[in-house]
Amino acid sequence: MFIDEANIFVKGGAGGSGAASFHREKYQPHGGPDGGSGGHGGSIVLVASRDANTLVEFSFKKHFSAKRGAHGSGNNKHGADARDVRIKVAVGTQVRDEEGELLADLAREGQEAIVARGGIGGRGNAAFATPAFKNPTFAEKGEPGEERWLHLELKLLADIAVVGMPNVGKSSLIAHISAARPRIADYPFTTLEPHLGVVRVEEDESFVIEDIPGLIEDAHLGKGLGIRFLRHVERAKMLLHILDVSGSQGNPIHDFEAIDGELFHYSETLHGKRTIIAGNKLDIASPEEVERVREHMEGLGYEFFPISAVTGEGLRALVFRLHAVLQEVEAEMGKEKHVPPAGERMLFTYEPPPKRDFVVEREEDYWLVRGPSVERAVVMTDLDNEQAVTHLQRRLKAMGVDEELEKAGAQVGDLVVIGEASFDYAPG
Repeated sequence: MFIDEANIFVKGGAGGSGAASFHREKYQPHGGPDGGSGGHGGSIVLVASRDANTLVEFSFKKHFSAKRGAHGSGNNKHGADARDVRIKVAVGTQVRDEEGELLADLAREGQEAIVARGGIGGRGNAAFATPAFKNPTFAEKGEPGEERWLHLELKLLADIAVVGMPNVGKSSLIAHISAARPRIADYPFTTLEPHLGVVRVEEDESFVIEDIPGLIEDAHLGKGLGIRFLRHVERAKMLLHILDVSGSQGNPIHDFEAIDGELFHYSETLHGKRTIIAGNKLDIASPEEVERVREHMEGLGYEFFPISAVTGEGLRALVFRLHAVLQEVEAEMGKEKHVPPAGERMLFTYEPPPKRDFVVEREEDYWLVRGPSVERAVVMTDLDNEQAVTHLQRRLKAMGVDEELEKAGAQVGDLVVIGEASFDYAPG
């Protein structure tokens, strides 16, 4: 089964909570704070791997969660970090959030993307001890891990994509020149899923060719099946356009113009890829028709190769020319210098974070403060501990929350809500 889209839910593990404890042993009954910090929660990491070639496994399992970090304990013992959950996805998988924003493009073997960070561990009370504040009785809670829904979309990676109308012989060609074994039959849309085949040119020279389901006119408007797979063609470095020159499927020149138009309407970049034309079914075509199509295609500036995917006639010349042109295209592309090296751990950032990543909004009867840094500070605070709350108030003031509330018009005693916590506004 070929699955090229999937939605999954990922959740990083929470950080472990810090410990609030004091050193106690013989002859040292009043030792200082020795609470250790909690460990970091595990993150969810997607890894591009050749071991996966579809997204089918995400049809059965859609939820992935990492474990939380271990809690800190007395005697300055820090909790252990939780392990990351590493999920293999097919090379060529793009990752988007619920708004459609691109988070990662895993285009090469070994590339990784952290898609849900684990929470940081809470600090133990030993971390808050200072010469002026020798006995803190509070510790931080662990930070919750990130969680989100993701949309995965697989765009197959191939050097050359084969396009054309249904039943022009694309699958037969792939089967003849590579080890791929696609289903072949004489009915519309015989190829219901893309197929990749490795074509060996010399002992140490090869390229990957991709068979795309047959297109029809108005495919870019959603007609037929092929439009679902045009996304895979976008990654190909060049195109091989197959025409049926036998006339058994209609007018090959009209078919070419129809498919060419679909490629243009879908993507001008796709339409502009280097293209070679192959006239298939030479074994049953008339010489006059083959020459008519050849003259027309060459008049448009395309190289034309008459072939028979059944008998193999003309395939050797076509394969060697495809390989030569592919090398030219790769030279122009700079050998994919735009693609990150294998194994790179990718973090995608599209805009620099603002100096203050929170906003103050007026609701009906309270002030709402929203933002990741202030919400993180609140959720990691033990609100039942007076010292912890006092520390939080100082921290929020240092972050500029008091200043922004004052600018917005907050008055002493007004209710302020941050996350699940609420406070009376008392600047000072």
